[in-house]
Amino acid sequence: MIPYVLIALVLSLVLAFVSFWLPSLSPDSEKLSPYECGFDPLGSARLPYSMRFFLVAILFLLFDLEIALLLPTPWAAQFNHPSLVIFWSSVILLLLTLGFIYEWAQGGLEWAE
Repeated sequence: MIPYVLIALVLSLVLAFVSFWLPSLSPDSEKLSPYECGFDPLGSARLPYSMRFFLVAILFLLFDLEIALLLPTPWAAQFNHPSLVIFWSSVILLLLTLGFIYEWAQGGLEWAE
């Protein structure tokens, strides 16, 4: 057990050292400037954001949450009656799919008009 701990410790120290050492090899103005989600950080702070940006962010969070909700589904096979869990998982998927189709049909997913 001790060789495994020693190997893990040495490997993590080497990777931490390399991760701090490599980026400082060639700093330039682009790497040193702050990055603000594609917006110019030196411009006006009062520019309005596009609602499409927020729509994509909300859709990402929604479908990311869907994965968390559907995670217990494979373990439903261990229950005596797994059909109830599979039914509710199917309802979640159906509602999300219908909402996605509605948003697509309304043109909410078109980035450029």
